[in-house]
Amino acid sequence: MKKWNIIVDVENCTNCQNCTMAVMDEYVGNAFPHYSAPHPPHGHHWVEIKKRERGSGSLLDVAYLNVMCNQCDNAPCVRAAKDGAIYKREDGIVMIDPDKAKGQKQLVKACPYGHIWWNDEHQVPQKYSLDAHLLDDGWPEPRITQVCASGCLYAVKLEDNEMRQKAQEQGLERLRPELKTEGRVWYKNLHLFMKEHLAGSVATYINGLDECCETAQVELYQEGKCLQHTVTDFFGDFKFQGLESKSGKYVLRIKWNGIEKEIDVNLEAASVNIGDIRLDNPDAEAERKSTA
Repeated sequence: MKKWNIIVDVENCTNCQNCTMAVMDEYVGNAFPHYSAPHPPHGHHWVEIKKRERGSGSLLDVAYLNVMCNQCDNAPCVRAAKDGAIYKREDGIVMIDPDKAKGQKQLVKACPYGHIWWNDEHQVPQKYSLDAHLLDDGWPEPRITQVCASGCLYAVKLEDNEMRQKAQEQGLERLRPELKTEGRVWYKNLHLFMKEHLAGSVATYINGLDECCETAQVELYQEGKCLQHTVTDFFGDFKFQGLESKSGKYVLRIKWNGIEKEIDVNLEAASVNIGDIRLDNPDAEAERKSTA
């Protein structure tokens, strides 16, 4: 049977908040019998956008991560619920019954992702369930994907084997796969938020001027093995993505117009902006120093 999945492309999220506003507009003050009690006006974030900055200076990255209920196939909240208060639909959506779940505050802590919220007024746990009431009414997709203008969020309804194939082809990942919850929210370019980068700029001295080294060859080595290779852009910038935090020592090898240089870099914690790397030939370097 085909089931709903959400794909989140971290690279495309601009923090516009259209998705969060769509959820608020749909649910705040609105009850949908058998689907949801009203969303309170404050305190809940059924769909949330987290921000992370990496690096520094001109090579600073800002990434946004859209998080929500993962619609898990192996959902801890379903097991923690009494009297079938949380259940899994055949189309893959995890639902909280607003009547059966009344008073079951323990369900808030049952979610390892922190995406079940407690409604004090109605004494019921709540979360985002992909606008199931709209889908059942014939909508082709949830509101959060409908309003996403940047191509960050999109919904697909596929057989499980089709979704696994899509995940493999597009390099999709789940959040915290070690939990083995088998979520149905998938992430593309997740490394832009979860991992680190090494970045820098290559420059040289030409005809009395500092110039950017475009098309310089830059290789990243660790323990003698070349991990990544890239070419500097128009501004002489380069960036190696997807590195683990505290992953230790690396060697950068830079080549441009017959000039070569090696630099040792230590990724002790967060992303590193190495700054300017000079590739001056001896005559140009002497001229630059004499005019400094």
